[in-house]
Amino acid sequence: MKHLHNNKDSQKKTKSATTTRPNALIDSELFEHWLDNLDSSTQESFFAFAEDTFSVVEIFLYARFLGYSGAISCCNNWINEHYTKPDHRKKLLFEISEMQEDIRKLRQDVEHGLVKRDAGVARIASMQKELRGHIDQIDKFTSVRDRKGLLMAGADRAIRELMFIFKDDPIEGPLEEASMSVWARMQLEE
Repeated sequence: MKHLHNNKDSQKKTKSATTTRPNALIDSELFEHWLDNLDSSTQESFFAFAEDTFSVVEIFLYARFLGYSGAISCCNNWINEHYTKPDHRKKLLFEISEMQEDIRKLRQDVEHGLVKRDAGVARIASMQKELRGHIDQIDKFTSVRDRKGLLMAGADRAIRELMFIFKDDPIEGPLEEASMSVWARMQLEE
């Protein structure tokens, strides 16, 4: 018996699955090549900065400041290979989710009479206050990180424009030193 059902969807070619990023090695090698061409004191400074800084964006901006002109993905892949960074925001979001579940379970226990009402209500109020504190903390963490990233991106752009304007000018050397001082000072500010 012939199969009469002609399904066009089954005839469509499907995209093959990608299990790894084949360009990740190339990207990190490009960044590594750029790093190899820096002088030793600049390399050492960059490595120290990359190790101490949690923000990939800040590390990328610092690399741009030092003359890196590649993509952030190359920088990100290199950072992931050499300096693993904790994701504090992800951890806080997980804690918030867990706290919400604990509050829900406690409410159920109070409704089912497993926990005395007065003790349960007091504990729920305490847990909600703690939850609001975590939410406030993640809001502050996100806004501070975003604001600092934007400030640094703006400073990077301004410094690059100044360096381009005064390229091959006698003021170029002092301007570069001054810009390094400004960058270092911005790093220390919160």
